[in-house]
Amino acid sequence: MSGFIQQAAKPFGSPLDWLAGFNREGLFSWQSHALPDRKIENWKYTNLRALEQGDYLRFGQPLDIDGSQIDSLSIPDLHAYELVFINGYYSEALSSDISLLPKGVELVRFSTASKDQQLAIQRSLDSLTDTQKHMFAALNAAQLGDGVFLHVSKNVHFEKPVHIVYSNTQQSEGYSLNPRVLVQLESGSEATVIEHFARGDNEQNTFANSVTELLVGENARLNHYRLLLEHESAIHIGSVNVGLQRNATLNSFTLGVGGKIKRTDMIVHHQGEGAHCEINGVYLTRNSQHIDYHTCIEHAVPHCTSNEVFRGIIADSSRAVFNGRIHIHPHAQKTFAQLSNKNLLTSNKAEVDTKPELEIYADDVQCAHGATVAQLNDEAMHYLRTRGVSEAEARVMLSFGFINELINDIKLKPVAAYLRPLLAEMFSSEEKLTRHIV
Repeated sequence: MSGFIQQAAKPFGSPLDWLAGFNREGLFSWQSHALPDRKIENWKYTNLRALEQGDYLRFGQPLDIDGSQIDSLSIPDLHAYELVFINGYYSEALSSDISLLPKGVELVRFSTASKDQQLAIQRSLDSLTDTQKHMFAALNAAQLGDGVFLHVSKNVHFEKPVHIVYSNTQQSEGYSLNPRVLVQLESGSEATVIEHFARGDNEQNTFANSVTELLVGENARLNHYRLLLEHESAIHIGSVNVGLQRNATLNSFTLGVGGKIKRTDMIVHHQGEGAHCEINGVYLTRNSQHIDYHTCIEHAVPHCTSNEVFRGIIADSSRAVFNGRIHIHPHAQKTFAQLSNKNLLTSNKAEVDTKPELEIYADDVQCAHGATVAQLNDEAMHYLRTRGVSEAEARVMLSFGFINELINDIKLKPVAAYLRPLLAEMFSSEEKLTRHIV
């Protein structure tokens, strides 16, 4: 048993008595696991050595920061309910007043939940998450001390987005945090949730182990954004687990920049006929960063649809992993599912491992999947150079053009406007090279 497993196997002692049983079950599940190595197929290309060699299994210290520092983390013109966590601790001063929510909407932290809300949380926690299969979800359950619960009642359209910001500062010793988000939409309702893991000015010596559960009821619609923008020194392992009831819809966009280890498992369960999910994702790595996306769409019932598009740009000596799986169960007739993953390598030392998978046990379905790995197009470069564009600017234009379609398709325009300058900074610090992006 590795030192990391042993150290993390110590009882946590949640400050919330009503979560004690949940913590114990998570700990029991965690103790049954061994840290995966490259012999495990799902972890073949992601090495956990940086996590094991670090010393992250302590909790960070709360920190008071003023509003001007959080301004850089806000998304202009979003007009959202903001919930801000600094080093894993909720900051009431930096968060919105959520006491005046529309009728039919509950937005609370686990630590402030009423008795009825506690029961609702307990009924739904881990209802979509398999802690035996996903060991880091078990660790999150074992160490869970707080979380965010959003509940939207039947036929209520919650128009104002919920923006959950996690900002972590550098501290004298490495530390861990366990973000947890539980969203429950009842039938006919609609909401927008943005999970924002923010980048700090300094290195972030953190290990974030996040779990998100999204329960979308009949005819309900959830718009979900997940922005992994932490510093490249950060480690983040997380999962997003989605359940879609009859005629439910998920619109999802995720953006991830690399780090020491960045890994996201996204699992979507089509549980009711007519459900649909639209999943778009972009990942960008540079230097010696690493990022890994594992997605799985479970089509368990008939007449469901899914469309998944991921694009990656991998630079310098960095590495990306994408494993997208579509699983069609025997009763899932009349399924329509598509998966596309395209990657652009901008360096001879960059590496990507992509593996789209189709596993079909029904005979009346339409499914397609594909993956490509390419370098910058020489003809396009030549075309731009002959029109007076410098080589450096042409590289930026062609690289950003590879993901621009997905950025343009972001339905929440303030999010797209917020991301463009951040992406421009990744491609180049020279304004003249990025003027086409911003």
